[in-house]
Amino acid sequence: MKATVYVTIKENVLDPQGTAVQGALHSMGFAEVGKVRIGKYLELELDTNDRAEAEARIKVMCEKLLANTVVEDYRFELEG
Repeated sequence: MKATVYVTIKENVLDPQGTAVQGALHSMGFAEVGKVRIGKYLELELDTNDRAEAEARIKVMCEKLLANTVVEDYRFELEG
């Protein structure tokens, strides 16, 4: 089973990296770009066919390691 995990900074948390990218894009002539937020994208292969177990395990992985839940949100999708 394949899990796709998306980790993003919470809306109420400042994103200096996103601000830097936005500034760079503006300086390159892309003035139409508004707010930029930076995140992480992960793909995990899980050795299970039990969807409920996979969802529970991915949630634990996200909360223990993949996302800092104080400042980041996460969501995931499962295939297979």
